[in-house]
Amino acid sequence: MTNVAVFGAGGKMGVRCSLNLTKTNYDVAHVEVSEAGRARLKEAVGVDCVEVDAAIETADVVLLAVPDTAIGGVAKSIVDKLNPGTMVVILDAAAPFAGHLPERADITYFVTHPCHPMIFHNEAEEAARLDRFGGVAHPQGVVNALMQGPEEHYALGDEISKAIYAPVRTTYRVTVEQMAYLEPGLSETVCASLLVVLKQAMDEVVKTGVSEACARDFLLGHMNILGSVIFGVQEGVFSDACNKAIKFGIPALMREDWKNVFERDEIMASIRRIT
Repeated sequence: MTNVAVFGAGGKMGVRCSLNLTKTNYDVAHVEVSEAGRARLKEAVGVDCVEVDAAIETADVVLLAVPDTAIGGVAKSIVDKLNPGTMVVILDAAAPFAGHLPERADITYFVTHPCHPMIFHNEAEEAARLDRFGGVAHPQGVVNALMQGPEEHYALGDEISKAIYAPVRTTYRVTVEQMAYLEPGLSETVCASLLVVLKQAMDEVVKTGVSEACARDFLLGHMNILGSVIFGVQEGVFSDACNKAIKFGIPALMREDWKNVFERDEIMASIRRIT
């Protein structure tokens, strides 16, 4: 049986991971430093926490469900105590890519991050439709990277990722650097920023006297059809008027050098800001 130690078990991601791990055959030990977190874990999952040394003594896998800013410190406090061959699983590429993980050649570092449920889907069950974060009822994609360790450990890491993010539709294998381009680059620097701008644009329209309900309905409806065509989910073509608006709109809204956010140095700068 595989022994898994979950650090940060009482946090937002820790509770999610712990809930899903109760549905597996893994032997799981939970570590949480805060009293509030321990109480939250007990209420949500019904388990008690153990001390750090007890958790890692027999751990085959150590799951760090802690914030990006804490990963380096937590890892440094436990890595020297791990048994050779232990797999350390990190839930985001930022800290690993920034070099915050201690050097130790005889352990495995595995990075995994969820894609979250896609906007365009055909889920029939209401629970799946309402699961927008993932890990509850909506099958999602997961991105995995074997940062260091023997190749045969990838299968174990992939298995762990499918367990903590279940239900999982598919997994994708990338490098840690490629994962950093996905997040924070693609998902946060670009996507989240543009979505904030969309909300700000809607607010500007509301200032003209259009009701917020009307503007929201109109914007999100157009996002649905425009996005489905742009991303190839549905066949279609835009009107001449729409194409002309796009031709004018992109240079009006975007700096010519906006793609520089994907330069490696800028990705690193973004990660330093995060961690």
